[in-house]
Amino acid sequence: MEWETVIGLEIHAQLSTKSKIFSGASTAYGAEPNTQACAVDLGLPGVLPVLNREAVRMAVKFGLAIGAPIAPRSIFARKNYFYPDLPKGYQISQYELPVVGRGQVEIELEDGETRTIGVTRAHLEEDAGKSLHEDYHGMTGVDLNRAGTPLLEIVSEPDMRSAREAVAYMKKIHALVRYLEICDGNMQEGSFRCDANVSVRRKGTEKFGTRTEIKNLNSFRFLERAIHFEVERQIDILEGGGAVVQETRLFDPDKGETRSMRSKEEANDYRYFPDPDLLPLDIEPAFIEQVRGSLPELPDEKKHRFMNDHGLSAYDAGVLTASREMAEYFEQVAVAVEGQAKLAANWVMGELTGALNREGREITDSPVSAEALGGLLRRIQDNTISGKIAKEVFEAMWAGEGDADQVIERKGLKQITDTGAIEQVIDQVIADNPSQLEQYRSGKDKLFGFFVGQVMKRTGGKANPAQVNDLLKQKLS
Repeated sequence: MEWETVIGLEIHAQLSTKSKIFSGASTAYGAEPNTQACAVDLGLPGVLPVLNREAVRMAVKFGLAIGAPIAPRSIFARKNYFYPDLPKGYQISQYELPVVGRGQVEIELEDGETRTIGVTRAHLEEDAGKSLHEDYHGMTGVDLNRAGTPLLEIVSEPDMRSAREAVAYMKKIHALVRYLEICDGNMQEGSFRCDANVSVRRKGTEKFGTRTEIKNLNSFRFLERAIHFEVERQIDILEGGGAVVQETRLFDPDKGETRSMRSKEEANDYRYFPDPDLLPLDIEPAFIEQVRGSLPELPDEKKHRFMNDHGLSAYDAGVLTASREMAEYFEQVAVAVEGQAKLAANWVMGELTGALNREGREITDSPVSAEALGGLLRRIQDNTISGKIAKEVFEAMWAGEGDADQVIERKGLKQITDTGAIEQVIDQVIADNPSQLEQYRSGKDKLFGFFVGQVMKRTGGKANPAQVNDLLKQKLS
């Protein structure tokens, strides 16, 4: 039987505020355990939470970016459950009246297909602390520094039908929150993570199957692998005559499998009720318009501009706008090589990205600045060096040996463009290879590449390739 997968994601984006959502305690990452949890975060008797205005601004910013309505009045509620790293015994969240209503984002898959994914809601809440299980000899350590950190929980519709769609959607939200500068998107530090709700149903069936929730996925690769495993697991159960149990599961990346964590709670299990310590959140239209005016150029807008202004393909424009930092880097390079945007795109997506991936660096930490790369590409434009030699120059620049002009001068890499000098080399190559010349003239056209290679070898790769090709064709004929 053929099965259809149904996926919805709950993405938790940690907002980039300096202080927590209901207290003045710092949100800085990496402090000693339990040094950044104040009395408000711990819910000690007599303390009162005070809402962080900046967190509200960031939530509104996200809502406007996905075309969602902003609630003029939203309510904070207490979500009651026990966990060792939840000091109050409840989490302050939003339930019936979230700050951001229904919106949507468009995703593009590798084959160019586009899909619109609905966003049910986005609401503000506080994060819990962190349970530490390593090095405690059968016990658990609790670090409450993260307790009270502001989160924006972004809940999708169950609109995704494959792991690749889920990954594309998560990447799109990741890019969006970074463009908006409301979340640093650091998945290793837990600033951006998601829970995946996965179910399967027979194709053609309208009713959803029983779903399981895979918690705390903090990489795109883990999300993909977890969904693939869970889909196969559920299909095996159903085809074996069993029933899928609604539960919360964890993904083990070492084993590549999900395992049961606990039975899945329903909303009534959390006993939501309005938090008596917090007034309703009223947002004035003027505040919303002020935030709207601060919106940057968003990824989709930037992508279409790159296609229209720079003549890039949809694929190239999509890659270059995947992050705000890469888009800015590319534009600086494109300015340096005016009229050669494709050349700039190829180098940013090729040599630069390859070097960054090789060393695990972010583009903001690149040893070769956008200005420096633009200087290198100008030397290709004016025929000072060939594209092949440019790669050698780039590696030297990456190693800190100076800018393009300094490397070219020091290593003597200037391209030979003197027609007379190139002709002398060609004449010598032809004279030294009479057998190959005879074969070429008898119809073995593939030997043209042999002659090109010999000329380039004798000039140390410095001869202008276009001139070599043109002159060789004349001489060989």
